Amino acid sequence: MPHSPIIGRFAPTPSGPLHFGSLVTALASYCHAKSQQGQWLIRIEDVDTPRVVEGSVDQILDDLEFFGFEWDGEILYQSDQFERYQVGLRQLLDQGYAYACECSRRTLRTAKAKPGPLGLIYPGTCRNKRLGQASHSVRINTESIGTLSYQDQLYGDVEINIPEAVGDFVIARADGIFAYHLAVVLDDELQNLNQIVRGADLLEATCLHLYLYRLFGFSAPDYLHIPLVRNARGDKLSKQTGATALDKNKASALLISALRILGQATEAGMQQANTAEIVRHAVQSWDYHRIPVPKGDIY
Repeated sequence: MPHSPIIGRFAPTPSGPLHFGSLVTALASYCHAKSQQGQWLIRIEDVDTPRVVEGSVDQILDDLEFFGFEWDGEILYQSDQFERYQVGLRQLLDQGYAYACECSRRTLRTAKAKPGPLGLIYPGTCRNKRLGQASHSVRINTESIGTLSYQDQLYGDVEINIPEAVGDFVIARADGIFAYHLAVVLDDELQNLNQIVRGADLLEATCLHLYLYRLFGFSAPDYLHIPLVRNARGDKLSKQTGATALDKNKASALLISALRILGQATEAGMQQANTAEIVRHAVQSWDYHRIPVPKGDIY
């Protein structure tokens, strides 16, 4: 049987401009899809509307074009998908896979909930209370899940025991905002994605997504998580840790630096090439097996 065409994506959060860490992820996802003659889609992850910075979407798209990326199809905005998320949420509630919860983070801290790799471990306090959804968060019942695992294309076997690592996780917040975990799974299915390239900080959280795929009856994509770009203090490079916007005056140099971080081949004289030429070379010579994994880099 013929293989399904590869469909990958890049999904920035418009809480500010792209930074170097974003560029590395964009480049890896682009090369991984395009080197397999696949499609590369753009999704704007603006589900958490209070975090959206005005003007950042236009700046992100302008930067992607300037740095030589060409996306396929229409851009998906999570902020246009709330009705669909609500349908998915209602399905999980009606089928008994999810329940309303009145516990806040403060409640959990007061109750001395144990910390886990994905945050405080929820002990199932509201699991059998039968609360109404209004003004409450919604959690997935993980009581009988046990351990979930998958094969990452770079990191190999990844597994977590969900009840022990995080417990019943939130898929909708009490303020009405849909959680990242729910939104991305429904979006991946809508966009027919079969390949996800993203940062290694989501290695373990991916097991939560796999459980949601199972509950909805969706086929899960393949995953390639890439090592995080870190600042001088060892923190993940992000807007929260002071990452600066991409400097278009150094576009070619930044692309070459991103390729080197990803362990990819670069050629003498590439500094003089334009961004489109560098990205074209990156696609042609892409080999994800060359991406260096820092020792102990499991989250």
